[in-house]
Amino acid sequence: MRYSSSPTMTFSIPCICADICKAPEPALVMKKYADVVHEKQFWTYAMSVPSKAKDADKFTVKGSQFVKPYFEFSGACAGCGETPYMKLLTQLYGDRMIIANATGCSSIWGASAPTMPYCTDENGRGPAWSNSLFEDNAEFGYGMYLAATQMQDKIAQTMKGMLERDIPEILKEAIDEWLEVRNEGEASKAKSAQLLETIEKLGTIEDKTLKADIDSILSRKDYLVKKSIWAVGGDGWAYDIGYGGLDHVLASGENINILVFDTEVYSNTGGQASKATPAAAIAKFAAGGKRIQKKDLGMMAMSYGYVYVAQTSMGADKEQLIKAFREAESYDGPSLIICYAPCINHGLREGMGHSQRNAAEAVESGYWHLYRYNPLLKKAGKNPFILDSKKPTKNFRNYIMNQVRYSSLAKEFPDIADKLFASAEQDAVDRYEKYLKLASEPDEIPDKTKKQA
Repeated sequence: MRYSSSPTMTFSIPCICADICKAPEPALVMKKYADVVHEKQFWTYAMSVPSKAKDADKFTVKGSQFVKPYFEFSGACAGCGETPYMKLLTQLYGDRMIIANATGCSSIWGASAPTMPYCTDENGRGPAWSNSLFEDNAEFGYGMYLAATQMQDKIAQTMKGMLERDIPEILKEAIDEWLEVRNEGEASKAKSAQLLETIEKLGTIEDKTLKADIDSILSRKDYLVKKSIWAVGGDGWAYDIGYGGLDHVLASGENINILVFDTEVYSNTGGQASKATPAAAIAKFAAGGKRIQKKDLGMMAMSYGYVYVAQTSMGADKEQLIKAFREAESYDGPSLIICYAPCINHGLREGMGHSQRNAAEAVESGYWHLYRYNPLLKKAGKNPFILDSKKPTKNFRNYIMNQVRYSSLAKEFPDIADKLFASAEQDAVDRYEKYLKLASEPDEIPDKTKKQA
């Protein structure tokens, strides 16, 4: 397959695409607007080409990029570490997503009036998005889940009642097939379309009871396809102000997905320290360097045993990220995905144009770790914890010293800097060893545990 990627010159901002392109020769080179303005015609043509997504496996790194993103032209800072995650997530599930957004950066780049980056496809489908406060976004998303579930349950109840009566065979078959896959995202899309097509073929319906049932189904047809519910926000929400609600929703055991953009500070309000801020990092309310270690949100969620948990870094491992998204969304229970997101508040020495490279180095230096905890593996008698990070190969201290939030500590507080840097490094080592131990346990779980699972 041959393809061309046609970025728009009008709305592009200096970003990361040119830095991370894996083509043998640079496929994207930054140039002055005046030198490329004549190429607008290529963008116009590209917008007229029908989607080729059906020809690609969207759950691969390459295949996902053939799918239309339902997220474009955001109001984010150049090089933002958060928006690439959302763009990819909409490419996987955007046509059936419902998003509960916590106030913060994701509400600024996600809904800067009078524009919004979330968009629709040629069929009018796209993410449904709404914003809530810091303190209750997880519950806000939980309410969306309960509402969508109730609507689909009502449809199923109506259909089951229809099956008990004498109805056309083609309609009975379409209903049976929908009921079988109603809780499966991709499969429910196909069977919902078939069901609606069957109803249309029936034409005028004389049976008043059957007509009332079909009208009831059609009035809720937007809920035939299983919704993909996501509560999203930053670490200030998930680790800190909204943690109580987040924990409540995870403990519910219900099928809701939580996505955390971990910038390790309150980014939108100017870079205040949060419980996600590591030791030694300078932030507002931690001007002398934070003295205690970062909260391990993932481990806290794993303690429930039935929550799917993943920690990811797009710059480090895109395949692992897509696996985490796919496993979390398909898991019939609560899921939590924590994404490392370089931020302008970090003061990257190489600049935000290299934020994806910085995210990769975070893993290579042992500053950030990649893993997945899948409860389904436990039920199969396997170790549910998979450590996707390799042993660090780069120097931890060199990595943090390339960020102003750390290097400024050495300049302003040289008497305590080395001690705090050593503490931060030891915290990272301890975390890795803890994860390594979890991943190194025998694949087979003792029989007693199997029975409980």
